[in-house]
Amino acid sequence: MKTLAMLVGGGPAPGINGVIATATIEARNHGVRVLGFYDGFKWLARGDTSHVVELEIDEVSRIHFEGGSILRTSRENPTKSPDALRNVVEALDKLEVSCLLTIGGDDTAFAAHRLSEAVKGRVALAHVPKTIDNDLPLPQEVPTFGFTTACNLGKDIVKNLMEDAETTGRWFFVTVMGRRAGHLALGIGGAAGATLTIIGEEFPEPRISLQTLVDILEGAVIKRRASGKGYGVAILSEGLTDKLDPTAFGSVERDGYGNVRLSELVLGRVLKERVAGSLRARGIDVTIVAKDLGYELRCAPPGALDIQYCRSLGYWATRFLLDGRTEAMVTIQGGKMVPIPFRDMLDRRTGKIRVRYVDIGSESYQTLRAYMIRLEPQDFESSGQIEALAHGGCLEPTAFVDRFSYLGKRTKESAQ
Repeated sequence: MKTLAMLVGGGPAPGINGVIATATIEARNHGVRVLGFYDGFKWLARGDTSHVVELEIDEVSRIHFEGGSILRTSRENPTKSPDALRNVVEALDKLEVSCLLTIGGDDTAFAAHRLSEAVKGRVALAHVPKTIDNDLPLPQEVPTFGFTTACNLGKDIVKNLMEDAETTGRWFFVTVMGRRAGHLALGIGGAAGATLTIIGEEFPEPRISLQTLVDILEGAVIKRRASGKGYGVAILSEGLTDKLDPTAFGSVERDGYGNVRLSELVLGRVLKERVAGSLRARGIDVTIVAKDLGYELRCAPPGALDIQYCRSLGYWATRFLLDGRTEAMVTIQGGKMVPIPFRDMLDRRTGKIRVRYVDIGSESYQTLRAYMIRLEPQDFESSGQIEALAHGGCLEPTAFVDRFSYLGKRTKESAQ
């Protein structure tokens, strides 16, 4: 009898259980034994085969409505040492696994790729793209599962914050998860109609100064004040921290794949203190609240779109494996199953999985950008507008131009 095994790696995302359910049902309907590995690669990398459960149809048939993961998850990296990778291979052999389905983001996909090389054809491997970051190398119109549910829930939270901001006359700086790409921040900010959203993709240079972010935010506060509104909500992509020197935040923690734990770097709090301090030095009393958004979204029950999407992914990933195919990420594009070979997902420069970034040249981004309140090139073209903005920032016109005009030039250059 064939044995299909499944595990989940990385952070949770709405829809995981839907993949587990349909994969189990399809495999069991074909007489295949199904195993679920708890906590991703954690125990396998230690050579421990006791944290395993055999899955049956009755146990999983309705779990697609549930958030979280019945198999839990972890960020254990089985490629961090030869011993860990060998332990995983030996564990799979011991359990007589013939097919392995991994569910996760770029790190888990990379681990699946390395594992596929190590098992030398004895185990067929397939990966299902899961991450609320939406940053796996798929066509722009194809989301990773969990993204749409996370955007919808995040939109509701930010909508409430916007109401609070107007009611209390304050600002919120909301840092949204997304280690490298700004998809989630932009999706939430655009759907909620936030005052502005700042993402790392706006900055082509590898490093930016913290002062640049301070100036963008302070410029938005000033522009709102000049229009008679002393409140707003700014969305900040967590990936902005990847553009800054992390040592500026003190000591840093890293996960099993060597990634800096960006959620520990309190970007919003640092920017809040810098912006508020700058404004108060000129007599402008502003209340800014820093908030992180991300953990609230990851284990939410999936929406209808993610439920259907995940059930389809689980079914076709299982069909892919049972048909004797291997070494690919299984995707659904235009209603059809499209496997992407692991080798085609690699960045030749880094050797890791390629990252899908927000295309700031696209019409969809330009639409969202057009509705943001921030300093634009045209704000520095007329003396009347400059005087109004300078008054809103308690600055002399020349001082305002000296401080902020480079932001307008940066925006104009990025649009060309």
